[in-house]
Parts: sequence; C-alpha cells; structure tokens
Amino acid sequence: METITYKADTKTIQEIVHYFGAGMLNLEPGFQRESVWTLSDRRKLIDSILRTYPLPSIFIYKREEDGELIYDVLDGKQRIESILMFMGEMRGYRFDTKSQFHDMEKPEWVDWNYLRRKKQQSHFTGYELQTIEVSGNASDIIELFVRINSTGKALTKQERRKAKYYKCQFLKRASQIAKRYERYFLSLGIFSRNEISRQKHIELVCELIVSADHGDVVASKTMLDKVMEKDSIRGRELDKAAAATVSALNRVKRMFKELKSTRLFKQHSDFYTLAALVQKFEKERLILSDPKRNRLARDLLAAFASKVDEVRELQKRVKGIKSEHELYRDYLITTQHQTDSFGQRKKREQILSGLLESIFIRKDSERIFSPEQRRILWNMASERKCEKCHRKLKWEDFTVDHIHPWTKGGRTELENAALMCRNCNSSKGSKRR
Repeated sequence: METITYKADTKTIQEIVHYFGAGMLNLEPGFQRESVWTLSDRRKLIDSILRTYPLPSIFIYKREEDGELIYDVLDGKQRIESILMFMGEMRGYRFDTKSQFHDMEKPEWVDWNYLRRKKQQSHFTGYELQTIEVSGNASDIIELFVRINSTGKALTKQERRKAKYYKCQFLKRASQIAKRYERYFLSLGIFSRNEISRQKHIELVCELIVSADHGDVVASKTMLDKVMEKDSIRGRELDKAAAATVSALNRVKRMFKELKSTRLFKQHSDFYTLAALVQKFEKERLILSDPKRNRLARDLLAAFASKVDEVRELQKRVKGIKSEHELYRDYLITTQHQTDSFGQRKKREQILSGLLESIFIRKDSERIFSPEQRRILWNMASERKCEKCHRKLKWEDFTVDHIHPWTKGGRTELENAALMCRNCNSSKGSKRR
C-alpha cells in the first residue's frame, strides 16, 4: 500500500462553483454512491451556510486526466450538490430555505434570487468550506472513501461493492438491468425509493445473475464479493446469465401480475426466491406461457401467501399451529431468520417448487424429428402435400411440422407430425393448426 498524502485547506463556494463550471469537479466518480439527502437535509445545510455555521470537511481526490486537473469528490458530494442546486447551477433543482441571517429581524424564506436582489450573494459565495485534498494510489483512495462513508448514513453493502468494483463488467451489466426494472420494483413495493437510491435493486439483480450462472440459489453475503473481486462471470457466461435474468424477470412480471396484493412476495427475500425459481423452471424447459396454467399458479401463490400470513398472525397471538399449517410455518421461519443464507433460500425454493412445478408441463427433450422419423412419415403419407397450402412436396424440400407446437408442450413423435412446405412451417410459428 502506498502512502496517502493530504493537505488541509479552505475553498470558497465561489471556487467550488468555478471548478464545477470548468468541468474540473467530478461529483460522480465511479465509486461514488447515489444521493440520499432529502429536501429538508439540503435546506438545513443552506441555512447553516447563511448563518456562517462551521461544516465538516469535504474530501477531494486530486488527479490528472489528459493533462487536466480533476477533483473527484470522496466525501461532501451531497453538500456540494445542495449548494449548486440552491444557486441554480444544476438546472431543474432550485429550492429555497427558511433562515435568519445578517441583519434580518425574523426568519424568512430565502432563495438565490432573493440574495441577488438584496445584493448579498457574496455573503453566500464567500463562505469558506474546509477541504482535505488527498493524493495516492487509486485503490487506496477507494478504501479511504469506504472508511470515510462508514459513519452517518453509512454505505450499504452494495454501495461498498460499487466503490470497490465499479470497473467490474458484471456489476455494470447488473446496474443496467436494474435500471430497466426500477419502476416495476417500485410499483410492487419490493423496494422503496430510498432503497433504490441505496442500490438495493442492483444487489438483487446481481444475485439473480449469479444464480443463473450457478444454476441454483446463492448466499448473497459471500458470493457477490467473490464474483466481483475476481470478475469471474464475464464474456459469454455473463451474456447468458444476464439474458436468463431478464427473461425470468419478464416471466414473473407476466405470470404473477397480482403480486403486489400479497404481502409475502413484496419482501426482497421472497421475490428473489420466486425469480430464481422461474430461472430454474426455464432452464429445465418448463412451459411458462400457457395462460390457464399461469392463472392457476397465480391463484395457488396468492392462497399460499394468505396461509403464511395466517400463521404469522397465530404466532403473534401465541396460538398453537395445527398440523395442516406446518408447511406455511416452515416457509415463514425462512423469512424471519438469516433470510439470505443458502440454507434458508434453498428451503424456500424447495417449498415453492413443490407448490408450483407440477402445474407446468415440460417441453420434449428432442425438438427436431430424426431422419428415421422423417423417412417413416414420408413413406406412410398417402398424399405428399403440404398440410396447409396443399402444394405437392418433393423429398428435397419438405419439412416435418409439430401439429401441437413444441414450444407449447407438443411431443416430437409421429402422432404429432405432419408434412409441410418450408414457407408454411415458418409462417405458422408456435400456432396450432
């Protein structure tokens, strides 16, 4: 580890604004977290500045990029953001605050235009911010960032991962997917806006990608750090696992539209288990597109969630659990203690799999008719014509069609086979004749 050097100094708000306008101030280095301050937090900060109260130091990392000086903000991002918003330097974010400063007789609502009208803007821009300017190896600077942000609104595990592994392709892909499903997660109530800002949805998507790659549920606390540290899921493996995760999320979205009405599956742990199970169902070639079977699965899941809630209420009232409630009690236990451990996740998956798997049918392991089947069908046909357009077929150009589509459970057997020309077979797709 190289030594980190630092220099304590002050910079006026005017200097900070100049750095921002000149593109020298980087509020969003790759390791930085999302903003979590509320409007009330920002107003209190501006009020403190107007009253010339002292503020904690801002940490900045001084580096060179293409011959230009750049200052990455390690700590103090939200303070600087609030200042820039108040002054209108960040468009669309202006706000005011109630303050009593200078020669005011009583508190008033103050915004940047008010200061300019009163010609008191220098009272604000001349305020000196305590700054700590640090230099050193990039990895050491990231470790410093994590340590600095371990107090106050401490970094979540996922924010710490972003800080350490922000160059990791796996994390970048997970972040892109998570952003696509932000509204969906919010609409279900799986995550609040604050949890989204703390990157909890990215953590969920990371777990699902790893589950798709491993073909099983994973223990989040240990597995994600290992994957990101070694950048072990990359290239085609990453593409395949990411595609499986997107497909599973889309399936859950279509199959379980009433999910938000069940308290149970709005929890992070339950939703992960359901999505990971759908990933496994798809890998095992279960057909998840039949509307009737999907409705039955929805109804069963809703009934199951209600029973789990019923057992929860019985526990609260310290009432005995009947033998017919044991399955729901077992599931409930997995949601109450060490919910993200491998053992608890595996138990939840097994219970849900036992509940849902028998509803769906599997695709035939063989999709293509064999040469032997093709010859038998050709030789048994009384009229060698296309079943759809009735064009006469030749041995060189005929195809064998699944009467009941393979994608919907049709078997690759002679009883489910028909002669068809290539154009008609292609245009038919997954429709049944």
